[in-house]
Amino acid sequence: MDLVVCGEFFWDLIFYELPRAPKLGEEVKTQHFAEYPGGGLATTALVAAGLGTSTAVVTRVGHDAPRNPGWQKLIGSGIFTGACEFSHLPTAMTVCVAYDGDRMLITHDRINRNLHTLLKRTTIRQQFQSARHLHLACGLSPLHPWISPIRELRSRGITISLDLGWNPEVLRSPQLPSLLHQCDFVFPNELEARTMTGEKSVEQAAKKLSQWIRLPVIKLGCNGSVAFQDKRLLAVNSIPVRVLDATGAGDAFNGGFLHGYLSGWSIADCLRSGNICGAMATTRPGGSAARIARGKLLKLMKRI
Repeated sequence: MDLVVCGEFFWDLIFYELPRAPKLGEEVKTQHFAEYPGGGLATTALVAAGLGTSTAVVTRVGHDAPRNPGWQKLIGSGIFTGACEFSHLPTAMTVCVAYDGDRMLITHDRINRNLHTLLKRTTIRQQFQSARHLHLACGLSPLHPWISPIRELRSRGITISLDLGWNPEVLRSPQLPSLLHQCDFVFPNELEARTMTGEKSVEQAAKKLSQWIRLPVIKLGCNGSVAFQDKRLLAVNSIPVRVLDATGAGDAFNGGFLHGYLSGWSIADCLRSGNICGAMATTRPGGSAARIARGKLLKLMKRI
């Protein structure tokens, strides 16, 4: 496999196009509901695999997974799941409420504790022997246990990226620079990048991150994305879309960017690919619902 995505798998229940934002003590009804595989692992893997990247996932799911439509969708998309761990705990689940271009989430994920232990399993280590790139799609909390196995994988010549999501304790950790030194890419959004660095501007945050990691990439939503490369800020616009649900858009960006990177594209084209995949993800409920084929991606990239 070219790409291995390690992280948390969720079964997402998505309520969207609500008439108003829900409040405690009241019921809000909607005629719009969807169920999809979610979380950074599923969305990144599905987008990359849909574009033609050979992809495997490493995660922990419950014994209920064979009956889970989301898990079966991963398998049906050609994503290799043979190195995953099955637990007596139920597969993680998230309820997402999308409203007015934003969303709120409620998650049950006891099963995702101590995911760093997966990197020590023999079957999973064997999976990495043929991999070109590892993407970590989870909060890496607590941070310390992840540093040693990531350093070991890096020593084997595997390139590594990560998306920590909004986990303030990890983003502000004094150990974070040590972890980033072992990685090639990091994919925070603007708020996460400023929290990681303590800087007030995107440019200063990217510049500071470049001292810790080879290529910081900051996602700016409808304004596209930036990377700090060769001591300068590289900015690429996105495409205009009608936003229905922003859930998973950042993870879809990651899948598009990594497909471009593993295809040998320039960083500017990787940003274009990520921007388009992220934008398209917002046009449907759930980050993995609006995947596009490589041919359409290439056509859209010419518009940026």
